[in-house]
Amino acid sequence: MMTHYIISYDITDDKRRNKIHKVLCDYAVPVQYSVFEARLSEEDYVMLRHKLSRLLQKDEDSVIFYKQCARCRDDIIRIGKCSDPFGDGVYIV
Repeated sequence: MMTHYIISYDITDDKRRNKIHKVLCDYAVPVQYSVFEARLSEEDYVMLRHKLSRLLQKDEDSVIFYKQCARCRDDIIRIGKCSDPFGDGVYIV
């Protein structure tokens, strides 16, 4: 089962920020500067959190996972050039 997450980050150091951005791109889709959307299995969720924890300076940086239920996801409203990064199609990973 896949769970949908909104992930945001605030990283103080440019070098760490770039590393964290790269890790997030392996698991999620960037939708704004420091915001990603992801559909993750429980295993991928645990792995991503582990990888991010190893890169973060916990007294300076933050990463927030907002878990979304199916009903909440259905209520997302997008305005402007943003589009659903997952659409309604079939994805092969």
